[in-house]
Amino acid sequence: MLIIVLAIAAVALTGIGTASAQHIVADHSSCTEFEEIPASVIENITAGYRVYYGRTSHGGQVVSGLDYLVAENSLYALPDLREVSDDLGYDGDTSWVADMRDWLDSHTDYNVAMMAWCGGVSENTDAGIDIYLNKMTELEGDYPGVYFIYMTGHLDGGGPDGLLYHNNNRIRDYCAANGKILFDFADIESYDPDGVYYPNETDACNWCYDWCDSYSCCGGYCAHSHCFSCYQKGRAWWTMMAEIDGWSLSLDVEDDRVDGLPHTPRLEQNYPNPFNPSTAIEFDLARGGQVRLEVFDLLGRSVAVLADGRLSAGHHRVQWQPTDQPSGVYFYRLRTGESEQTRKMLLLR
Repeated sequence: MLIIVLAIAAVALTGIGTASAQHIVADHSSCTEFEEIPASVIENITAGYRVYYGRTSHGGQVVSGLDYLVAENSLYALPDLREVSDDLGYDGDTSWVADMRDWLDSHTDYNVAMMAWCGGVSENTDAGIDIYLNKMTELEGDYPGVYFIYMTGHLDGGGPDGLLYHNNNRIRDYCAANGKILFDFADIESYDPDGVYYPNETDACNWCYDWCDSYSCCGGYCAHSHCFSCYQKGRAWWTMMAEIDGWSLSLDVEDDRVDGLPHTPRLEQNYPNPFNPSTAIEFDLARGGQVRLEVFDLLGRSVAVLADGRLSAGHHRVQWQPTDQPSGVYFYRLRTGESEQTRKMLLLR
């Protein structure tokens, strides 16, 4: 039994091909979903997350957008944000890795790590993109308590047949196939709020000027671009963080449910996450049956059984309040007669 559980933990750590893998994408649709995030989720993110962000001027657009949102509403006060003057470089550059490691090694309370591109995706090769993807995955394995955010490169006007699109799609495909979290910088620049697509746009966001001629927009500095482009990226960032925290606008999508229930058992991300002293775990059952919900530590040892018996169809919620467990990463697994699903959570003392 221990060997089986260890295998589950190992796969969950890499985020490849498991139910615990979180394929979250912050794209142009996230800008609209931002409006639906509950205030309690925003407050939990501000209090519970500490973010390492390596960026130069293009990556700084995200921070400018976040600043605009704080100026509009103090609710969107940022969590601790460590900004480092660095980016992902060009064609296989890995110089950014050492500083990220140094910071995470010496600041173990940091639980989100991001690194932005400058122009590196526009002048890269398949091998160079793969080096980036492999380094990110390597970091995920070495720091299982940290959410690593992958990113695409900014638009350069090359259009769908250009090298940038090819390389960005390579990043997107990898993230989708391996359950990664992606901040799709280029996609956010490619669509206006009405959903109109601008395939040949550049990072200058020319459509932003037309849009803001007709609508009230933000005002302020945005490196290389219009302030509204920064504003959209800030909104998408908050939606991404809310989904990392366990919130999702799509939990109750009508065509995925029958009489309000999913077609198959669904295990949700715990909330809050990270947590202290307690967290809630919710799951839906399409039909009644035998259920076991269990918590494991990184070594695959069972530390709590939260449910073990027959449950009816419907929505269920359990609370875990560990009293003698140390800070760290834990996995919770829902096993039914139909499926087995595992997710990851972080306890911070």
